[in-house]
Amino acid sequence: MKYSMQIPSWAYLLMALGLLGFAALVAISVKRHHGANRSVFSAPYTLWMILFTVLPIILIAYYALTDKAGQFTLTNFVHFWDSNYAKNKLYAEIGGDTVDFIRRGNVNVGTLIYSLWMAFICTVICLLAGYPAALIMADRHMNIGATVVILFIIPMWMNFLLRTIAWMSLLEDNGLINTFLKGIGLNGIQLMYNDSAVLLGMTYNFLPFMVFPIYTSLSKLDTKLFEAAQDLGANEISTFYRVTLPLSIPGIISGITMVFMPSVTTFFIPRILGGGNTMMFGDLIESKFLTEGNWNVGSALSLVMMLFILASLGVLRKVDPEGEGGGIA
Repeated sequence: MKYSMQIPSWAYLLMALGLLGFAALVAISVKRHHGANRSVFSAPYTLWMILFTVLPIILIAYYALTDKAGQFTLTNFVHFWDSNYAKNKLYAEIGGDTVDFIRRGNVNVGTLIYSLWMAFICTVICLLAGYPAALIMADRHMNIGATVVILFIIPMWMNFLLRTIAWMSLLEDNGLINTFLKGIGLNGIQLMYNDSAVLLGMTYNFLPFMVFPIYTSLSKLDTKLFEAAQDLGANEISTFYRVTLPLSIPGIISGITMVFMPSVTTFFIPRILGGGNTMMFGDLIESKFLTEGNWNVGSALSLVMMLFILASLGVLRKVDPEGEGGGIA
């Protein structure tokens, strides 16, 4: 059942107050420093964060903790645990033999578990494939390092949706791969609309987010550390496990965070390459907002997903407190 959702009036008031407060802080900063200092140049970014990050999070929390009438409730989170909650409530109100049909629905929880599992596999594959690539890119003695960097950067210039759709021409029944197999006398194989296709699309799109943080960490290492290890009798394998790998842990943690969280929340890749046969948590949230128009339950699911994001950031903060592991050099 679809229904429209109106933005509460206090949201506009909050936006106005935020803009006024922002303008006041800029004016105070200019007056205190007798002109514009370097902090004033960060004002556009601060304004962007207020309007497009802080305010939307407040709205999501509001809808998650209220019902359609705007009254406080935690029922939206019950919908996450029991996807049949609305139907079961109706059966309970009718009473009689209908109570026999009351069953807890595990679609939402099952979708989250499936998404976490797919994201975990994608992250592991990206780590196993990305670390050697980052080593090659950071090795000052290899001439192909710069070429590998370019090969990873060029696909990122293309739109994310186009990169995903391009895989359809390779994997579909009449795609290039099956056409080649049939051309050499082999039977075509089903490459689309399954978990493997979804996993392939996720790995392809998120691999650079694993490679570049690790590459940044490796490129910052002092070459004198390797020379010292060799002077102490360590061979290349021992140097890698005792020097290179431990010092690149911040980059690994950053890469895991940057790959795992988008993988959990992705929704376009399963729809295109999975053909509707697979649903991840991002698809579930999107369907609540756009298909069902249920902003309250959709917001509750979004907050559940935020908990995993915060947990991931907490791990990153603990392992890499100085933030040395992330970014593209």
